Amino acid sequence: MPETMKAINVTQLGGPEVLTISEMPIPEPRAGWVRIKVQSVGLNFADILNVRGEYLTRARTPFVPGMEFSGTVDKLGEGVTHLELGQMVAALGAGGFAQYAVVPAAAILPIPANLTAREAAALPVSYYTAYFSLKTLGHAKDGETVLVEAAAGALGTASIQLAKAMNLKVIAVASTPEKLEIAKNLGADHVFLSGAENLRDLILEATNKRGVDIYLSVTGGHGFEDRATTFMNALGRVMVIGNASREPASLNPTMLMKKNVSVIGVWLTPLLQVSEIFLEATAFMTPLLASGAVKPIVGQVFKLEDAGKAFEHVFSRASTGKVIIEP
Repeated sequence: MPETMKAINVTQLGGPEVLTISEMPIPEPRAGWVRIKVQSVGLNFADILNVRGEYLTRARTPFVPGMEFSGTVDKLGEGVTHLELGQMVAALGAGGFAQYAVVPAAAILPIPANLTAREAAALPVSYYTAYFSLKTLGHAKDGETVLVEAAAGALGTASIQLAKAMNLKVIAVASTPEKLEIAKNLGADHVFLSGAENLRDLILEATNKRGVDIYLSVTGGHGFEDRATTFMNALGRVMVIGNASREPASLNPTMLMKKNVSVIGVWLTPLLQVSEIFLEATAFMTPLLASGAVKPIVGQVFKLEDAGKAFEHVFSRASTGKVIIEP
């Protein structure tokens, strides 16, 4: 067993230029923790913001990025008895941009045998965020309509699949016809270009002028108020999951009163600490994943040495599915 590993150790915040390979000691799992030999890492927009120092909580340097990854159990900390060495798992934690990472045993996710390592790495952040947005916080009801932004991205493809499994009608918007084709193939009922000047009219026409019941907002920016009010049905729920535009957004609260619209923030990290809803989400998704009814969509794959290129690819909004980094 070697004593060191390759990892990306961020010593200063910034863009792709700060992502350089270092030799670091292989971490040891403390009591209740597990060491994973990392095979695949899912890259999230949150990782990019974290490295830039623009995430919800500001990162403290030095740190190894990577909040979701898959691999095999390499070593068990004291007291961990429910996992086996060599078992394929996925994890939510930190330190994935490395050959080895340690996480609490509670952060290990069950992985159906039919998933590849890349698909497993594409699962945790996007699918749990989608479930919590639609069901836990969005209170989706049978037959309701959901609007999915950035529909061909990692969260968008997860949201479409889970929404259809919940018997929801899906309106998907994306920036290119190619991305709309991905959404359509996943089961979206209506697909529209996000840049269409008559997008509001298209959405109202698709919903018989009622508007959508749930709006998964990841773009934010200057048009947020218009979308969060005019696109919505009475008693609609706007789920604020991100602000990919990185533009300031404003909202006049009185505009929500006309249709009794709710605006709800969604952040995965604290939700995962609530075991009841975590177990509920897992119970819903596991049989869907095992049967193949829901399947994580893997996008472009990069080597760890090319993590900077992966960041640029996601930041340019050219990506589809979950971009994967492999050490």
